[in-house]
Amino acid sequence: MIFVIEEAENWSPSLRSKALLRAAKTRYFTDPSIAVAAFGAGPQELIDDLPTMGYLFENMAVRDLRIYADALDGKVYHYLDRNGREVDAIIRLRNGRYGLVEIKLGGDLQSVDEGAANLIKFASLVNTDRSPAPSFMMVLTGLGQFAYRREDGVCVVPLGTLKP
Repeated sequence: MIFVIEEAENWSPSLRSKALLRAAKTRYFTDPSIAVAAFGAGPQELIDDLPTMGYLFENMAVRDLRIYADALDGKVYHYLDRNGREVDAIIRLRNGRYGLVEIKLGGDLQSVDEGAANLIKFASLVNTDRSPAPSFMMVLTGLGQFAYRREDGVCVVPLGTLKP
């Protein structure tokens, strides 16, 4: 049997909000190059269609995060509720510690600021009486040569700088 799709379970923290989680699991290709091959796309077609390239990049980033989380005996989840609040990836370790990750294809300031604002807002909704606060918040980008921590505590990390 060939496995081309993996599911990411929905993460269920204790939030102050009564918003219900979306019931369906999120699905990712085990290797996003499968989708590129199915489209018959080449580099120029992907550059010309940045929304599709963004989805493929997110898929690739989640794949890599799963590999790194697995090395730490962790798991990668997704969060989306009926109010539209979303976190692209939540890395949770067996000891209960977790980190929030927003994935952005570009590394431009506007994209990073939007991702960081979403993470900070989401973290403020977590009921820390019932769940710990996130250990880290990260905007994972496709561009950049080095990682850094912003003044608000959010890490900005180019995918190429991650190592298991």
